[in-house]
Amino acid sequence: MFPGGMGNMQAMMKKVQKMQADMAKMQEDLKSRTVETSVGGGAVTVVVSGKKELKSIKINPTAVDPEDVEMLEDMILTAVNDAMKQIDELTEKEMAKVTGGMKLPGMF
Repeated sequence: MFPGGMGNMQAMMKKVQKMQADMAKMQEDLKSRTVETSVGGGAVTVVVSGKKELKSIKINPTAVDPEDVEMLEDMILTAVNDAMKQIDELTEKEMAKVTGGMKLPGMF
């Protein structure tokens, strides 16, 4: 049924279990990491955690124009979305180290 007999199956199962443990450890590590991004030449800076929680928003007072609130709103959205994208890319990169680049649906 399996080339090499049950020994190969047991070895494969041990590798899978190790990969699962490594992935769980990596996911915990990623939760404690943060990314910071800024837009508008530093007008808006955000920090997002690996758990995708917005940790801080800094707005340079010169970016606050009561006549153009929409631009400030757009900069905040852009900064938050960019930080979330960076977290996704960081997660994918770190998990690829564990999985050998193999995509595992639903794992991260």
